[in-house]
Amino acid sequence: MIKFLLKGILRDRSRSLFPILTVMTGVMLTVFLYSYIQGATGNFFDTSAKFETGHVKVMSRAYAEEADQIPNDLAFVGLEDLLTDLSTRYPNMVWTPRIKFGALLDIPDENGETRAQGPIMGMALDLFSPDTPEWSLLNLEGGMVSGRLPKNPGEILVSHGFVERLGVRVGDTATLIGATMYGSMAFSNFTIVGTMKFGVTAMDRGAMIADLADIQEVLDMQDAAGEILGFYNDFVFRLEDSERITAEYNASLAGNNDEFAPVMKSLLEQSALGEMMGMLKMFTAVVLIVFISAMSIVLWNAGILGSLRRYGEIGVRLAIGESKGHLYRSMITESLIVGIIGSIFGTALGLVFSYYLQYQGFDISAMMQNASLMIADVIRAKVTPVSYVIGFFPGIVATLLGAAIAGLGIYRRKTAQLIKELEV
Repeated sequence: MIKFLLKGILRDRSRSLFPILTVMTGVMLTVFLYSYIQGATGNFFDTSAKFETGHVKVMSRAYAEEADQIPNDLAFVGLEDLLTDLSTRYPNMVWTPRIKFGALLDIPDENGETRAQGPIMGMALDLFSPDTPEWSLLNLEGGMVSGRLPKNPGEILVSHGFVERLGVRVGDTATLIGATMYGSMAFSNFTIVGTMKFGVTAMDRGAMIADLADIQEVLDMQDAAGEILGFYNDFVFRLEDSERITAEYNASLAGNNDEFAPVMKSLLEQSALGEMMGMLKMFTAVVLIVFISAMSIVLWNAGILGSLRRYGEIGVRLAIGESKGHLYRSMITESLIVGIIGSIFGTALGLVFSYYLQYQGFDISAMMQNASLMIADVIRAKVTPVSYVIGFFPGIVATLLGAAIAGLGIYRRKTAQLIKELEV
């Protein structure tokens, strides 16, 4: 029977072409949208990792409990020994220390008196070590608006919004006023050598990037840091492996009761990213349900139109003795074949567009001028093994639902009217 139905589908294009095109379009959109969501999710987590969480992050236990408040007085001391230990344990990872801090940036006039000042969010990075990964991680050059990148100690970058708001110029001297690790006042002069946009309003109003060694000196944090971020050598996040090494590392220090002992957290354990991942999965499921529902309605209408056009055919088949159940099952089987054919071609087309967006990307830099530091200026999709099969679910299910609903009309046909219909 399947061979007979397949021949009918291939030979009668008026009966199969529209349903196949409908299924193919819906499956193509489903595959492409799923791959796009995966790519957008990957970009989001990649940006979060580079600027905030790392693939894993090491902090002191006391610092981790109040990490949102950036408590540098709870930072760990013994940075070099800890970096050596981490590099020895996990040679497949890159480790980079950072210090976050809040301070006041004072801009003096030619007489040394305060001309302007404002609060600033600071980030200290390892800018000058030969093997530092920070330049490639943060793409600092891509966010530059004016000036140049730091080349020497004592040089800093500030947000372009801060410069415009206070009337500061590249080349001006700025005095950093803050608190040391031990609570005393800290003062130090820096030279503003460049301005940049982060693409985040809070940071564009007042943010600063400085070298780690400079800030360690100013904040009295020699051989100390608030955080150590760890990244896989290829900078590709691996969820299961990161959870494994996090559990392994924390278990190795379980017997140490010192509140300043290091603790490791994976990406999804920070900044509510785990909850956000769950929400994204739920959103993906909702999108698929919406597509199934929409395609079912379209195919239901297509099935009704097909049934009206095949009214005579159905009557003849019932008149020659074919049972309603057998006829209904044959139409379901026919819709299954249509769904499989449409899903195969739709998946192929969806993968073509998804792979193109994955490798070529869609450049939106013209819409995101000078805001590429924290916002990716190229939109990309990500094809996963699920992308190859996810389209078959809505494609086949929607087709079967549409045919099942439309085919119920067969059971309402009255055999006593068949002769009259055939005479007409």
